[in-house]
Amino acid sequence: MKSDSQLQHDVIAELEWDPSIHPTDIGVGVTEGVVTLSGHVRSYAEKLAAEQAVRRVAGVRALAEELKVRYPSDPKTADPEIAKRIVDLFEWDVSIPDDALSVKVEHGWVTLTGTVDWHYQKDAARRAAGKIHGVTGVSDLIVLREVPTSSDVRERIMAAFKRSAVLDAAGVTVLADGGKVTLGGRVRAWSEREIAERAAWAAPGVTSVEDNIVVA
Repeated sequence: MKSDSQLQHDVIAELEWDPSIHPTDIGVGVTEGVVTLSGHVRSYAEKLAAEQAVRRVAGVRALAEELKVRYPSDPKTADPEIAKRIVDLFEWDVSIPDDALSVKVEHGWVTLTGTVDWHYQKDAARRAAGKIHGVTGVSDLIVLREVPTSSDVRERIMAAFKRSAVLDAAGVTVLADGGKVTLGGRVRAWSEREIAERAAWAAPGVTSVEDNIVVA
């Protein structure tokens, strides 16, 4: 008796063997000999051909067919296409560690998972996914790797403040409690307040920033 993994391999091979089928848009799942086809095909004839191809494979106990017909003229917003565009965009964006992230798309809704070192990487991934046509929403489940201690986080943020040619570091206070950072004090302009907040988010290990800085 074939294992589910072997059966999945055989079904995929049979779909690829049939010249009337475009298997790149078809997902194949196997559970206890039951094959599930998902994704989309370009015509009803191709849908029937995919079903017949699965039934030709020895060991298939049953077929659950969830394929949708999407003609070439239809908008390219199927879940596999959305996922591919997001992955491609991640690869092009140097601020996003694409090898540390996973993308799942279900009915246009994107779920991002993985672990990154910096908040700007998490934010960049979420914003990039939301730009893709066909995306109906984004669940950002990316987590930040919490390594530095609270004192280390505070020191790194203060050092970044002091390096700034625009921000008056003496007017800003920093409290760190684990990955949570609270900013206080006074600055001369909104631009300085934004610089301070960006610097705080840039520190590794920061998971949240509460900005209580007053512009005076």
